Amino acid sequence: SGQRPAPAAPRGRPQGEHLQLLLRRSREAKNCAYCPYSRFPVGAALLTADGEIFSGCNVENACYSLGVCAERTAIQKAISEGHTSFRAMAITSDMGDHFIVPCGACRQVMREFGTDWDIYLTKADGTYIVKRLEELLPLSFGPEDLKK
Repeated sequence: SGQRPAPAAPRGRPQGEHLQLLLRRSREAKNCAYCPYSRFPVGAALLTADGEIFSGCNVENACYSLGVCAERTAIQKAISEGHTSFRAMAITSDMGDHFIVPCGACRQVMREFGTDWDIYLTKADGTYIVKRLEELLPLSFGPEDLKK
């Protein structure tokens, strides 16, 4: 479905209709997942600092190691369109009893763009919890560490 601008979102944590849009876009992205091997569809929606939303899904490959997660797909789409500052990401799967969490590789890619943004972890029924990226990847290594 490509890039769609979100309604003008206020700064800080998304609220109300802006949050519902972010969550909905992650569910829509999940429906596009290409996961014939794991049969584990995941969708992600990334909110940029200026209010745009980029979605992504997992894309598997017969050469398993070449697959890419939904979170990294959304980030790569945003970066390729010139966005490097993010406010929030929503992640969706079909897991009913547990909140979906990003894998370690995705956490490190997310970390490249700061630790001070929100990650909405959802269940299949739409309930969610929100964590700061710094909570998901404590004591992390980032770009500023290369300057020490």
